Amino acid sequence: MENTEKTEGKRLEEELFNSKKSGWETASDEEKGMIFKFSDEYMDFLNRSKTEREFVVSAKTILDQNGYRDIKDVETLSAGDKVYSINRDKSMYIAVIGNSRLEEGLNLVGAHIDSPRLDIKPNALYEDTELAYFNTQYYGGIKKYQWTAIPLSIHGVIVKTNGEKVYVNIGENEDDPIFTITDLLPHLAQEQMKKTLSDGIDGEDLNLLIGNMPYKDEGINEKVKLNILKLLNDKYGIKEADFLSSELEIVPAFNARSLGFDKSMVAGYGQDDKVCAYGALRAIMEANVQGKTAVCILADKEEIGSMGNTGMMSQTFDNFIAELLNKSGENRPNLLNKVFCSSSMLSADVGAVYDPIYASVSDRTNAALSAYGVSFDKYTGGKGKSGGSDANAEFIAKVRAILERNNIRYQITELGRVDVGGGGTIAYILADKGIEVIDCGVPVFSMHSPYEVTSKFDIYSAYRTYKVFYEEA
Repeated sequence: MENTEKTEGKRLEEELFNSKKSGWETASDEEKGMIFKFSDEYMDFLNRSKTEREFVVSAKTILDQNGYRDIKDVETLSAGDKVYSINRDKSMYIAVIGNSRLEEGLNLVGAHIDSPRLDIKPNALYEDTELAYFNTQYYGGIKKYQWTAIPLSIHGVIVKTNGEKVYVNIGENEDDPIFTITDLLPHLAQEQMKKTLSDGIDGEDLNLLIGNMPYKDEGINEKVKLNILKLLNDKYGIKEADFLSSELEIVPAFNARSLGFDKSMVAGYGQDDKVCAYGALRAIMEANVQGKTAVCILADKEEIGSMGNTGMMSQTFDNFIAELLNKSGENRPNLLNKVFCSSSMLSADVGAVYDPIYASVSDRTNAALSAYGVSFDKYTGGKGKSGGSDANAEFIAKVRAILERNNIRYQITELGRVDVGGGGTIAYILADKGIEVIDCGVPVFSMHSPYEVTSKFDIYSAYRTYKVFYEEA
């Protein structure tokens, strides 16, 4: 008969080792059902919210339907109140007032809702050899060659001098036209293919092909350009000069879809960082906030340094917290700083997943693995942790305890090998205010590409993490 008794070494191994296994191995059928349902809802939201402006619109709709009010319309605040503030249609802050005084601190989860893309230049429309193009400037860290020869759509807003806003969304519906950036055929690309990947496509050559049909008038020199402008004028009532006051973004035209025979993953554009932002949004709506006030940050401009008045560097977030203090009747001089120093935060941003095809860039023992749960990066930055936030051990232990009490899978990771990896989030900006903060998000394949990949198990784990953090931190 086989001896099934554990050896002393085996017992110690089980007790002392930090054993890791895929979350799918232990997930029940009921949990898998919740994971797939949540992921379907996420994909639907993502397909309607490819830009930061669209994310804000979608979020506001959901919040309004669930009893949240614009803080501008609220005179006083008390426990249980739910409010939000929208900043220039491109970022927003959401709060659920808890039973504790704000002075005792906040439980914050902060994500960003901008993603790498192409932006149309102010003077963009031109014609060359009877082809019409939009000239673009890329936004954030992209591999430029990935943006050629794929279907692209145009999203954004054009603001006329009379204040009228024209909203644009072309390329998403089946009957819409799409656009593309052409690439050189292999037969003529011998010189191009000798270049490095970063030099193969010049930024100034990322020109969007938008038309080829001329306006029928022999007295016109740029007939195709005129025809495009006439079509736009007929549809939107705009002129070429109106592009000077526009924000038009070029994003992939394909939708998020389930990936794999087992449908265990999500493939889609903009998951950095909308996968975390959606989880944070859902979490604050569904959290049972009893103690500290819960705050969700949905920031803009993270991909280009968090600058500008819609980025995390802006004082608009401080103003929102000050308004919470004013309307709760708590405010007094210097209290804002005390609130921050008593607060805790999860910086909800994606991490790099271990990809066995590119194993050389990762430290296998410290890399995030797909479907192993939400990923915490204790530190970011570059070489020698330069420019990053480094979370305190005491805070990490507190967060670990919350997750383990709630049986949530997590992993403590880093972004690539030493002297290879590195990156930044909004964590250091909030840490500068005195807030305890750690980066916490979903590991992503093909980050910053037009089609990123995530595990549905990790997506759901991140949502659960944000929810219990709002409730228990």
